[in-house]
Amino acid sequence: MPDETSPLIWSDSGQPRSRLYGDVYFSAEDGLAETRAVFLDGCGLPGAWAGRRRFVVGELGFGTGLNVAALLALWAGARPAGGTLSIFSVEAHPISREEAARALAHWPELAGVTAPLLARWPGAARGVHRVDLPEFGATLDMAVMDVEAAIAGWTGAADAWFLDGFSPALNPAMWRAEVLALVARRSAPGARAATFTVAGQVRRDLAAAGFTVDKRPGHGRKRERLEARLPGAAPAGRVVSRVAIVGAGIAGAAAARAVRALGGEPVLIEAEAPGAGASGNPAALVTPRLDAGLGPPAQLFAQAFRRAVALYGDIPDAVIARGVRQLAAQPRDADRFAKIAASGLFEPGTLELDAGALDQRAALVVEPAAILAAWAPVALCGAVHALSRDAEGWRLLDARGGEIARAEAVIVAGAMGSAGLCGGLPLQPARGQASIAAPFADPPPATAWGGYAIPTGDGLLFGATYDPDDVGTEVRDRDHARNLAALSAVLPDLAARLADVALGGRASIRATTPDRMPIAGPSPDGAPGLFVLTGLGSRGFSLAPLLAEHVVALALGAPSPLPAPLAALVDPDRFRQRAARRGSHAPGAALYQGSRDAV
Repeated sequence: MPDETSPLIWSDSGQPRSRLYGDVYFSAEDGLAETRAVFLDGCGLPGAWAGRRRFVVGELGFGTGLNVAALLALWAGARPAGGTLSIFSVEAHPISREEAARALAHWPELAGVTAPLLARWPGAARGVHRVDLPEFGATLDMAVMDVEAAIAGWTGAADAWFLDGFSPALNPAMWRAEVLALVARRSAPGARAATFTVAGQVRRDLAAAGFTVDKRPGHGRKRERLEARLPGAAPAGRVVSRVAIVGAGIAGAAAARAVRALGGEPVLIEAEAPGAGASGNPAALVTPRLDAGLGPPAQLFAQAFRRAVALYGDIPDAVIARGVRQLAAQPRDADRFAKIAASGLFEPGTLELDAGALDQRAALVVEPAAILAAWAPVALCGAVHALSRDAEGWRLLDARGGEIARAEAVIVAGAMGSAGLCGGLPLQPARGQASIAAPFADPPPATAWGGYAIPTGDGLLFGATYDPDDVGTEVRDRDHARNLAALSAVLPDLAARLADVALGGRASIRATTPDRMPIAGPSPDGAPGLFVLTGLGSRGFSLAPLLAEHVVALALGAPSPLPAPLAALVDPDRFRQRAARRGSHAPGAALYQGSRDAV
């Protein structure tokens, strides 16, 4: 039976067509040849990326992924030494992996690129999906949203554009003048754009946006196609490659992974040992913050959750358990859960209501040690006391002024210690003590309710306390009692099993912010090449992978996976900006709003 919810239908000859627009996804004669002629040749590839360390391609209309597959095949054979490829594509109506595999099977010669692309096929949830393609030194960011919102939110600058929406006559929204003007604004000097259509309005709107537009001989039955070019030449700016990262918890480790993924060299520095702080528990939850407002904060947490789940799933032995049951804390939570599950921000079937609780099927319990070992296998041991900048970059200094390391850029990811190296960070410490029963046979499935009870490799972790402005890291018996009392209120049978069990524990200090949102971006003091990633609160393992990619993209001059409205939520300078609007001189003058992250 055909899937009536799919945007794709198949003709009797096996040709994919759009159910929504009545147009073909690619030429019935030879879609691959047409892609190569219209888009690759039309954008002057591979010559346009010769000698470039970083090249960026934008696309309107991801479709079956054929254009991206053809691009990757060309890149694989003509990649500049050390080059990285960033692809940004927009698709409001994504198709499934199975549908894409059927469509791309027409070209077995592309199997070497379609196999890894299909293995990491982006999902259908609203938002931006990042796909790693390390075999090719490439990343794909696919925006599942309206085209205008997608391009307006993207902060990259494309060197080439594939304008491959369905026919302007059938899908006029994709070809509006406003969209093509945004394409021009999101283009680097000298960028080229190519398309199959020669519609007069498209030509005029591209020209009005600043492109020089020319007709070229078409492919197959199409007599003509368009090539367009912006004036200027691609800047030959210096490419940052060596990045020092202060702190080897999950934030620093995620930043090191992201630097390597973009072809850079991370230098990780830790005063004690990786995971010495809040990232050192035997297990960690990876869940989204459940925000029924469904606005930018909810979108940020949903995208971060999706990214974390994908990356941790690729690390051997990192996943302890899959699925987390979220209990309702208040009568209204059932309706709130239903609204979130139906929002489209999460993949279909990953959030399900179950007797008033929310079954988060994609959520994870992970082993922090395995993640830190994979992403931060080597770290320099040293306490960074000061940062000094000279003509060659940054010097990281110890308490005596001795040089620990040099780098072109610095990312400060030291939790509460970040405030001592970057000004304008209104961080507040919050002590959390988790209780550990190990060994403990047959722990129940992972459960969260504001607190949590989750399996470890050999036992159970539960808690945790939350005490703002308390910086003590000793384990306290009274806090074990608090954790047991909280557990007894929601899981009394489990609490009874623990009544006579000797408990271990671990206390650490979370870094929190006045607005309960993380801090990720350029240092608010404006120092060039200095960035900060902190304030992750109790959701470090959910937030760090995506936010690290955002910060590293800014540091290395690559496109960020974080849309501009979401980047604004975590901008380190937001506190100063808010204070300025209120007429206050204190960068962190916002009142502290609550003592615990939202559920």
